[in-house]
Amino acid sequence: MPLLTIRHLTEYRYRQPVSFGEHRIMMRPRESFDQRLIEAKLEIDPEPRELRWLHDVLGNSVAIALFDRRARSLRVMSEVTMDHAPLAQGEVDVEDYARLFPFTYSSEDMPDLLRSIERQHHDPLRIVDNWARGFVNDHGATDTIGLLTDMATRIKRDFTYVPRQEKGTQTPIETLNLRQGTCRDFAVLMIEAVRALGFAARFVSGYVYNPSASEGRVGGGNTHAWVRIFLPGSGWVEFDPTNGIIGNRGLIRVAIARDPYQAIPLSGTWSGFPSSFLDMHLDVSVRVAGSDAMPAPLHGAINSRFAGSTGSA
Repeated sequence: MPLLTIRHLTEYRYRQPVSFGEHRIMMRPRESFDQRLIEAKLEIDPEPRELRWLHDVLGNSVAIALFDRRARSLRVMSEVTMDHAPLAQGEVDVEDYARLFPFTYSSEDMPDLLRSIERQHHDPLRIVDNWARGFVNDHGATDTIGLLTDMATRIKRDFTYVPRQEKGTQTPIETLNLRQGTCRDFAVLMIEAVRALGFAARFVSGYVYNPSASEGRVGGGNTHAWVRIFLPGSGWVEFDPTNGIIGNRGLIRVAIARDPYQAIPLSGTWSGFPSSFLDMHLDVSVRVAGSDAMPAPLHGAINSRFAGSTGSA
């Protein structure tokens, strides 16, 4: 079980002091049987007058910061030490009734899965539907794990990963047409594609790291995005279409959501002159105990949002 230290720093700078409204911070990894937090600290400068924690509707840990001081910068740094128990593709077990596609979720699970099966993007010409159906065998049984694995690895193989610092996500149709995108674009495409086939799927935001020197990962140096799909027998299973990963090896969950806008690491408002904003700096590092190796120096898609009185910064 690897011991990891994760450091996530976001800093905004301004030409003159500005005031800050409420901020929501989602940088604390979710605790579970495969993710055990040993130590976690959150440092904010300027120091907020009030900091409180809550669990949102999907159980994500959210810190709410309120400020009463003006400043030329806002610096938020999360540092976590944790145990991580990787699950490999071969360890994914599926109930007999769900091993072949199509199948129907049990009556006990279906009421809680419906919103995760519900489509989020319009597809009037059935472009995403037809692409998804291309992974189904029309002349015999289709292996469920094989179908999902093929989709994740096909995105990695056929689509070009292109970092994009602008906020927002491409629609699945845009990603299919462009054949390129960020990790969050690929995650949204796969979510919509598997939902078109009746699977329950959720968006995941978190961190990616290289478990060993021989295993490269795209998306290091930043937050990362991938997909969780509910499979009877194993529950929610990770699929990372950017790296072609099945299982959680090299992936640390922070936020789980039906839609990317629910999983923003840092969001809030500021008030000042429109020209006040200078720049933003974002850095994420994951260190494996006993290894000097850091994540590959690749740039992921910035997920932080910082909306001010003059619009998005």
